[in-house]
Amino acid sequence: MDTSSRRGSALISARLTDATERLFAFALLAASSPVFVCVAIVILVLSRRTPFVAHLRRGQFGQPFWMWKFRTMWPREQRTGPLILVERVQSAPLHWRKDNPDPRITSTFARFCRKYSIDELPQLWHVLSGRMALIGPRPLTAVELEAHYGPDAEKVLTVKPGVTGLWQVCGRNSLTYQQRRRLDLFFVRHDAPGLRWTILRRSIAVVLSGRNAA
Repeated sequence: MDTSSRRGSALISARLTDATERLFAFALLAASSPVFVCVAIVILVLSRRTPFVAHLRRGQFGQPFWMWKFRTMWPREQRTGPLILVERVQSAPLHWRKDNPDPRITSTFARFCRKYSIDELPQLWHVLSGRMALIGPRPLTAVELEAHYGPDAEKVLTVKPGVTGLWQVCGRNSLTYQQRRRLDLFFVRHDAPGLRWTILRRSIAVVLSGRNAA
């Protein structure tokens, strides 16, 4: 097979993968919509704040985007001022690993959402919009990429960031940045439908177990 044929096959495969992941994300959103609404209401009642927060991350080719999540951290004092749909928050200081349990999470319900990755559900919207993939390296901040990925960041950013990825199923928050970088680079080099399907299946098992969640 010549170079042009290989490129054509790779392009078709990438488009089929993208369409399949968007369809799967739509199905997940539809199936989880009752949970989505209930979680949003509970967080609104508990925190007296918008249930949605957004963190600035780097997407494919380094494009910045605001990644949505359900709020799982809030101060004890009452909020003042108008309620907004999505609160944009500053990224936490850089740590090699998150504390487990994270002392910033003071609500039992919020901790439950983190343990079972319910707080990540809003990111399915990014899959539908094309900002993220269902499977890929987790989106990181510009500071994280510069500090811990260095020249390898450019390689990792050639693919869309994912809702779940290889290091989510190989240790999750127990991994160091060095280990995460190796796994992200492995994914980029060996990206294929078979690998994505394996990660998806293992992600379901990891989420249901709640292992190594912060």
